[in-house]
Amino acid sequence: MNRPYTYVNVAMTADGKIDTFERKGSAISSPRDKERVDILRAESDAILVGGHTLLDEDPKLTVKSEALRAERVARGLAPNPVKVGIASIANIKPDSDFLNVGPARVVIFTTNQTSNDQLEMLRSCGAEVFMHEGPRVNLEKMMQTLKEIGINRLMVEGGGTMNFELIKLGLVDEITAYVAPMIFGGAKAPTMADSLGVPREAAFHLQLIDVQKWDDGGVVLKYKVENR
Repeated sequence: MNRPYTYVNVAMTADGKIDTFERKGSAISSPRDKERVDILRAESDAILVGGHTLLDEDPKLTVKSEALRAERVARGLAPNPVKVGIASIANIKPDSDFLNVGPARVVIFTTNQTSNDQLEMLRSCGAEVFMHEGPRVNLEKMMQTLKEIGINRLMVEGGGTMNFELIKLGLVDEITAYVAPMIFGGAKAPTMADSLGVPREAAFHLQLIDVQKWDDGGVVLKYKVENR
């Protein structure tokens, strides 16, 4: 493939929400699920987030376990995976966790809507910036670039719009979802796959390849995406 092997990971409620209507990054994962996610991160070459997650939640995207970081170093890797952020207008603050918590290589994809001063600031903070022409980042071109810079296993941590756009373009191979025993509700609360959606006849089909039922009441579902 001319792109990384890509898997989406989400924690969602029983009604499919990945956050409340307040969109403040509400906690959903159980302690056990957080450990699972940390292992997934440690096994990844890079972790990707879209604009809403990047700008609103300022994620660290690092491996929390010291032992897992040490294992990566023993394999000749950096302690943390590459952080990849996508935003049409990359108004990331210079003191953000995304840029500063690490150590980690930081890669940002944005468009010419981001000011030159902002681009200069991001590069001065050590970020590698790739700029695309037009209103939005070209996700297929972005994937090719990631492959070219050595990313073979890519973990996607949302948000819902980014997840859906990647799935729609046939750029996702697997989806893993921790389903927590809770309900948020709310017509405007984000889901695992947001954006405009598709009609029934254009639905994207999944093959269930693993199910785990945990004592914390949650369920972990793992799917293979049947890309057309």
